[in-house]
Amino acid sequence: MAVAIPLITALAPLLSDLIDRIPDPDAKAKAAAEANAKLVGMLQAGDAAQLQVNAAEAANPSVFVSGWRPAAGWVCVGGLLVQTIGYPLMGWALSIWSPGTPMPQIDTDTLMSLLVPLLGLGAYRSYEKAKGVAR
Repeated sequence: MAVAIPLITALAPLLSDLIDRIPDPDAKAKAAAEANAKLVGMLQAGDAAQLQVNAAEAANPSVFVSGWRPAAGWVCVGGLLVQTIGYPLMGWALSIWSPGTPMPQIDTDTLMSLLVPLLGLGAYRSYEKAKGVAR
């Protein structure tokens, strides 16, 4: 349902323009309410479908299906480890043994944009377990 959000976002101004052409204020308000209700229903249906996919993935015994989220987290953690500990140590060593050698840069913006939501989901899951809500 990831395609639905850009599609709905693209269609919303078009629907708004069409609704604005209705001369009767009551009919305009009714049409706007119906259009909004349908858009919200489409988004909710997409969310429900994605939740079912997530549950099916998490229940799969194969680590290649159910373990992709932890793997993404570990890749981010590894990249940040290299950037915050390995990179300064490598820079220090290169300045002693091979001055002027360029060092590669890791795109930490991309790592953080993936890691922060994963940490939020992990914290929420821990909160659920602490409250006894999680199975």
